Amino acid sequence: MIFVILHQATVSLAQRRFKVNFMPYSSVSAGAGTSTYFGDLAGYSLPIKTLTTLPRWNVGVGYTRQMTPHFAIGTTFTWVRIVGDDYTYSKNDPTRFEAQYVRNLHFRNDIKEVAVKGIYNFVEDGRNPNFRAAFTPYLFAGLAFVVHNPEARTPTTTNGNNGNFEAREWVKLQLLHTEGQGNAGYDKPYSLVTLAIPVGLGMRYRLNQKLNVGFEVGFRLTLTNYLDDVAGTYPKQDVLTGLSPIMSDRRFEYDAARANTNRYTAAQQILQNNPALFTTENRGSNGLHKDGYLLTNLSVHYIIPAQIKCPPFLRR
Repeated sequence: MIFVILHQATVSLAQRRFKVNFMPYSSVSAGAGTSTYFGDLAGYSLPIKTLTTLPRWNVGVGYTRQMTPHFAIGTTFTWVRIVGDDYTYSKNDPTRFEAQYVRNLHFRNDIKEVAVKGIYNFVEDGRNPNFRAAFTPYLFAGLAFVVHNPEARTPTTTNGNNGNFEAREWVKLQLLHTEGQGNAGYDKPYSLVTLAIPVGLGMRYRLNQKLNVGFEVGFRLTLTNYLDDVAGTYPKQDVLTGLSPIMSDRRFEYDAARANTNRYTAAQQILQNNPALFTTENRGSNGLHKDGYLLTNLSVHYIIPAQIKCPPFLRR
C-alpha cells in the first residue's frame, strides 16, 4: 500500500512538473479548401443538397500560439468565395422547388474574414515543440470580422432592351437597394461589414520537427441576412430606378443569367399551375434565418523555432 501511494505521488509530482515546464510555442500556416453558402437561396433544411450544389473555394493564412498542452489561441485571415443560384438549385426538380425556380435570383460574394479562435486539443502536447503530439484532434470556436459585397449578373440579351447595362455583367447589389433600402418606409441599406461566429473541428498530423499538416471543417454563422442580398419583400417598383428594379425582381426573365440558360418552358408551366408565385411580395425568408457558410481547409503549419537561451556564463 505504501509503495502504491508513493508511486502515485511520484507520478502526480512528475505531471505537475511537466505542466509547469511546458514551453509555449507558435506556428504559422497557409491553406485552401472549399466553401458552401447557406441562406435564402440554399436552405439549411436540405444540408446535403446545399453542400453539393454550388461549392466554391477559400484560401487563408494563420498564426497560432500554443499556450498550454491542451489550449491554443489562433488568428486567421481567409478569403472566401460563396455562390447561390435559384435556377441551379431547382433546375432538376422545378415542381418541388417551384418558388425558387420562379424567383430566379443568384449572387456571388467574395468574403474577407479575420477570425480569432480558441482551440482545445484533445491530445496533450509535449513539453516543447519537439515533443508535440503526433496526431491531434481539436475543437475551435471564436469570433470573426467579415467584410463582404454581393454581386449578380445583369440579364442576358434575350430579355430585350439592355441599353442601360451590358448583358451578363457582374454588378454590386448593395448599391442598387434591391429591397427598397434607404427609401421612405423601408429599412436602411445593409452594412457590408458584419460579425460571424466560427465553430468547428479539425485534426493535425506531425510531419517532422518543423511541420504539421492539418484539416478542419468549420461553420460560420453571421449576423446578417444579406450575404446573398435577399432577406425581405419585393419593394414597390416605383421606388426603384435605373438597374435596381431589373435586379430586384427577376421572375419574368426568360433566362437564368448566371447559368446563361433558358428557363422559359418550365416557368410557363409553373405560371399556369401556381400564378401566385409571380405576384407574391415575399422575396426572402423575412429574417427567419441568418446567412452562413461552411469551410473546409487543408493546411500546412510551420513551427517557429523557440528562442535559444544562452548559458549564464555567456551572458557576461
